[in-house]
Amino acid sequence: MDIIREYLAVCWLNSDPLELPRSGSLFRKNLLIYFIVGYLLQANMIDDPFESLYEISFQIILMLSFISLMLMLNNTMYAFIQVCTAFIFSANIVSVFVVPVMVWLTVSEDVISYYIMFILFVWYFAIVTYILKLTLVVNLAASMVLALFYFIVTYLGAFGLGQLV
Repeated sequence: MDIIREYLAVCWLNSDPLELPRSGSLFRKNLLIYFIVGYLLQANMIDDPFESLYEISFQIILMLSFISLMLMLNNTMYAFIQVCTAFIFSANIVSVFVVPVMVWLTVSEDVISYYIMFILFVWYFAIVTYILKLTLVVNLAASMVLALFYFIVTYLGAFGLGQLV
């Protein structure tokens, strides 16, 4: 339970991802949760279970590749498990809030639900920016650009690959 609190601190921008404990078990469990939740969200949006399956698979592959490349270029590959777990854990925490809002948005299309989705996206963007800033030891502007690039590569890249298949 202490390890979850330490990773949860990243979501509140209070912990250094490089100093988090390494746990392969937590990484695998979070990756599984990320896959299941991502698959369900994708299936809700595009109504094709097979397309959802390979799109979330592409997303995970691109995310892990992006993080690997980033850490290799920064010579911090030793922190792969911690950084990946921080990325995935924070995505899972944000999705705990996104899922009910997504259901609300699907059912009612209320304007407030769009605002809340935007706020949740900004929160996730802030978390990714924070992780990149501390991991790569760069300034805020550079980490924001890298976070934007991360989202483009991971989410738009998965969508693009999904369209090609």
